Amino acid sequence: MDQIVDLVSEKAGISKSQAETAVDTVLKFIKERLPAPLGDQLETLLDGADNLDLDKGMDLLGGLFGKK
Repeated sequence: MDQIVDLVSEKAGISKSQAETAVDTVLKFIKERLPAPLGDQLETLLDGADNLDLDKGMDLLGGLFGKK
């Protein structure tokens, strides 16, 4: 998840601490609105995010929100 925080920090031009708060807030918001099994899968996915290709992961998340 550190990669996601770093990416948000870089793209938004905010501190790492601010980015961490933003990422945590967004993830909590998303997880609360997903069915429990999907929310758990999202958490599992993000726990291993340091091993993921972030561009591919962002494409997958974009699909979740209707972006193609």
